[in-house]
Amino acid sequence: MKIRYSHTYWGSEHLSPAEFVKAIAKAGYEGMELFLQPPDKISSEFLGALDEIRNESPDFYLILLQLNFPGKDSVGQYIAGMEKNIEALADLGPLFINSHTGRDYFSFDDNCRVIEAAMNCAEKTNTRIIHETHRGRFSFHAASLLPYLEKFPELELAGDLSHFCTVSESMLEEQDEILEKIFPHIAHIHARIGFEQGPQVNDPSAPEWQMHEQKFFGWWKQIAEIKKKAGSEFLSFTTEFGPAPYLPSEPFSQKPLSVQWENNLYMLSRLKANFGNEI
Repeated sequence: MKIRYSHTYWGSEHLSPAEFVKAIAKAGYEGMELFLQPPDKISSEFLGALDEIRNESPDFYLILLQLNFPGKDSVGQYIAGMEKNIEALADLGPLFINSHTGRDYFSFDDNCRVIEAAMNCAEKTNTRIIHETHRGRFSFHAASLLPYLEKFPELELAGDLSHFCTVSESMLEEQDEILEKIFPHIAHIHARIGFEQGPQVNDPSAPEWQMHEQKFFGWWKQIAEIKKKAGSEFLSFTTEFGPAPYLPSEPFSQKPLSVQWENNLYMLSRLKANFGNEI
C-alpha cells in the first residue's frame, strides 16, 4: 500500500497558487489540500498550477475541502448549500472531497439527512466524498460517532483525531474499543498532534510533546495496518498544523510560538521516518 503526503494551503495564503505548489513539491509533498469556492480566480490559478506541476510529477494530487460557514440555516438550507459546494468542487476533478459535514447541534436524524444528501451528491457527481472528524460537525466526538457508522457502514472518514482528544479532554485512554470501530472507516489522515486542551500543540518538535506524538503515531500505524489488510491502494496524510490563532501565540504581541511551515515539515519528516512511501 502506498503512502501519500499532502500539504494544506491553510496558512499559506500569502503565496500565489503557483508559488505554493512549487514550494510544497520542492519540500517533498505529492499533493495539496485546499479550501476553494469556485468559480473564482484562485480556483482557476490552482488548476493551472496543478497542470504545470503534473508535467514533472504526473501523480501530484488535489484534495478539496467542503465547508458550510456557520449561519442560521435550517437543515434544508444547509443541505442545499452543501450540495452546491460539492457540485462546484467536483467539477475541479479532485482525488476526493473532504467534507465538514453536519452540525454538532443537529439531531441524529437531521445529520443523517445531511449524510444521505452527501452520498447522493457523490453518486451524482461520480466523486469520492469522505467526512472529517471535527469539532462542530456530526463527527465531533468518538463515542457519539458510532451510531452514524452503524447506520452508514460504507461511510469514509478523514481522521483528525486531535478533535476527539480536545472534546474528551483526554488522550482517549479508555476509548480503545471505540477507536477500533472507527479506524476501519478512516481513509485519509490529518497529521497534527493535539492534546487534552487543544487540537494543536505549540511545537510538535518540543520534547514535552514526545508522548503525545507517540500516541498519535500509534493510532496512525493501526489505521495503516487496517487499510493495508483491507487491500487499500493508498493511505494519504495531510500535514495540517495551522496558523495563528490555531497555532498558540504570545499575549499582546500575538507572535506565534512556532513557525507553521516548520511544524508541517517536521511532521512530514516524522511521517516518512515511520511510514516511508509504501508499507
